[in-house]
Amino acid sequence: MFKDLLTIGLGGALLAKEKVDKELSELVEKGKLNKEDAQRFIDKAKIKGEEEEKEFRSHLKKMIKETLEEMNVATKEDIQTLLKEMKK
Repeated sequence: MFKDLLTIGLGGALLAKEKVDKELSELVEKGKLNKEDAQRFIDKAKIKGEEEEKEFRSHLKKMIKETLEEMNVATKEDIQTLLKEMKK
């Protein structure tokens, strides 16, 4: 489920990027925007996208961790502790 949401989000972002690239190219061709300004816009958008992706991943990780805790699912550490106890 989470993977599907991430895939949908990334797919949407890719489509948006393609549309922005196309629009910027058209503005450059029409002389309404120079290449340097278009590249600056793309660079800023890329940085913003990377920041938002990092924030999204952090939020998603937190949500998953909270959900697993609410479900009382054993963690890797819990299992390792139990295995050590069993070996005694």
